[in-house]
Amino acid sequence: MTRKEQLLFCEKCTHRKMDLNQGILCDLTNEKATFISTCADYNEDLSIEAANQEERIIYHSDLSGNFSEKHIERFKSEQNFSLGIILSLLVGTIGAILWALITVATKFQIGYMAIAIGAGVGFTMRYIGKGIDQKFGIAGAIIAVFSCALGNLLSIIGFISEYQELSFFNTLLYMDYSYIPQLMKEGFSFMDVFFYAIAGYEGYRFSFRVFQNEDFID
Repeated sequence: MTRKEQLLFCEKCTHRKMDLNQGILCDLTNEKATFISTCADYNEDLSIEAANQEERIIYHSDLSGNFSEKHIERFKSEQNFSLGIILSLLVGTIGAILWALITVATKFQIGYMAIAIGAGVGFTMRYIGKGIDQKFGIAGAIIAVFSCALGNLLSIIGFISEYQELSFFNTLLYMDYSYIPQLMKEGFSFMDVFFYAIAGYEGYRFSFRVFQNEDFID
């Protein structure tokens, strides 16, 4: 058991004490933890029960040297990149459709929808993909930004369908898509860049798996 793994127990034990030079020590021995799997003197500190549920985000760059190879191999074996991609795209598409519906109904583009989409995509990738590799964050960011752009595109199509008094699906089928880049460019503003950036950041940040202390207990 590594020092990092031992500290998961020591941080919750009533016998812990802090030494400014050595870190957390046991007040029974005045030494660092030496147990291999369990500590016979462990006594859980119920006053920090909330800390037991503390979540930690593990990034690809944090893996080396901080966690045992056994844990890394187990976490990687539990990853599901393809399913994470599929469901994140589904959530992003649903978010884009909702964004378009709200925008057309209110005649006002709500930038905060981009934030919601970014979070939705990221959390979906996190809980479905269970990823610790860098590709999960990159995919989450790309899907989040793509979904925001799709929301804008669907909004434009919605406004065109209203103006032409056509159904949305007829507009999808018969409109001249060569005008779409120009229309999106004309409607694009600095605030769009701002909200897209937030969505991309959320898509990246939230896509990585979150661990609780019990995930490191064999």
